Order: sequence, then structure tokens, then C-alpha cells
Amino acid sequence: MLSIIIVNYNTGRLLKDCIASIYRETTILPFDIWVVDNSSTDASVSMIQQNFPQVNLIENKENVGFARANNQAIARCIGNYILLLNPDTLILQNALEKIVDFMDGHPTVGICGCKVLNEDGTLQLACRRSIPTSGVALFRLTGLSRLFPKSKIMAKYNLTYLDPNEANEVDAVSGAFLMIRRKVVDNIGKLDERFFMYGEELDWCLRAKKAGWTVMYYPDAEIIHYKGECSKSNSRKAAFEFYRSMYLFHKKHFAENYNLVINIIIYAGIAFKALTAWRSFLFSAKVGSKR
Repeated sequence: MLSIIIVNYNTGRLLKDCIASIYRETTILPFDIWVVDNSSTDASVSMIQQNFPQVNLIENKENVGFARANNQAIARCIGNYILLLNPDTLILQNALEKIVDFMDGHPTVGICGCKVLNEDGTLQLACRRSIPTSGVALFRLTGLSRLFPKSKIMAKYNLTYLDPNEANEVDAVSGAFLMIRRKVVDNIGKLDERFFMYGEELDWCLRAKKAGWTVMYYPDAEIIHYKGECSKSNSRKAAFEFYRSMYLFHKKHFAENYNLVINIIIYAGIAFKALTAWRSFLFSAKVGSKR
């Protein structure tokens, strides 16, 4: 039994296509769908009620974030596999059944992700990743990972030196499509709700690996992900939470391994990147206001 959890915030049109693709491409595997709506202001809720009355719907009165919303459904669903799925995705060619079959045959795999494609069919690099330690992040932030995509040292962030058509053990997979065993959730706990909308999947994957489970990238299963659609309605909030999650992740997992000076340098680097992002938002807003 698979329980599919979709956290939605103002993505009603994409959500409708996503749910339709699940029913179209999943004909053998028993499953249920849980949609947790984070107080959308569009017609998402009425769309679900009218088109998919069989879907389990949880309506929040406020936007409680990705981790907390998923945990609400995790506490109520009954599947021995749980899938976190973004509403801006489309399931392709029996992807869910392929992933479950793979995990059934590999009992040490606790978390599994699929090949995530952009709308044009190219690989979305975030679907298989290394844990962003300070060294891994440095090569990413300096652009060296892009200059040397086949380097096992400098391209660890998105593992671009690996064949995208081969299954591989990885550190983490995309939160847009993350399948986890119920046993793993019982073992390591639910998502850390301190992460609002980024970083929680990295944290979950790292906790699973520390508990002895394997995290796998399985490319025989594919989805399309319209990346960025879920954060369009509040891009500034999304940017803030992205950098806040970097701070939380480092503080939780790595800060104790470094002295005070190194940690200050890392936090300062995160703050600088955040301020740069906010500056670009403010500049674009000023430009837009002149039109």
C-alpha cells in the first residue's frame, strides 16, 4: 500500500494535472492520496472536492509549511510506503509502481527518488545530491562544480559525474518526489518542522543514512517537475526560507564539528548569499514598478 502526500499552496491547476497523472499511470498498485492544503486562496480546495472526492483532504487555516503539512498526513495515512510529491509534477509511465517494485526487491533501501525531468526532457540535477558539507557547498557556490562537471571532487553537489541512466546510492534525493518506508519513519521520526519549505528532505535523508538505511536514485521511474511553480506565489518568502534552511541544516548537523571562527565564516557566507538574493528581488521590484 502506498500513501501519496501532496502539500498544496495556490497551485490548483497543476495539482489537478498531477492527481490525474497518478490515477492514469498507477493501475495495479493500491494507493491513497492525501492533499494537505496550506490555506490556498485559489480554487484548489473546490477543485479537489469536485474532481477527486476520493482524495483525503486536509485543510489548514494558515500556511504551516512543507514539513509540518506533510507530517499531518503522515500521522494519518496507513501506507507501508509514503511518497512526498510536489503538486507541480506529472507521473510518467507507471513510475510509482516501478519505484515500489524496486524497493520491494531491495529491503535495505529506506528512501528512493526517481529521475526528475524538466518540461523539455532534460535532467533536473537536484534529483540526486550529496549532503552539502562546507567543502561540497564551496565548489557549488564558486561555480567550480559547473566548470568541472565530471570531477568526483568538485561536482559532488549534484553528482554530475554519474550516469543519469544508472541507479546509484546517493546522499539525498529531491523533495519533489521522495518515497520512504513507513519503517524508516518509525525509526527516525517525521520531518523536522523547524524547516519551513527547504532542507527538510536533506535532513530526512541524512538521518536515514545515519540510522543504517540506504538512499537510492532509481532512473527507471520518471516524472516531470515544473520547478519553481510552487514558490511563485511568494518568491521572496521562498528565498528567505531557502537560506534559513541552509543555516538550520549546518547548525543541526555540522556546527559542532567546527570551531567558532569557521562557523561564523559559514554563517556570514549564507547571510551574504541571502542579502544578494534579496537585493535582486528589490531591484526587480523597482524595475517592475516603473513599467
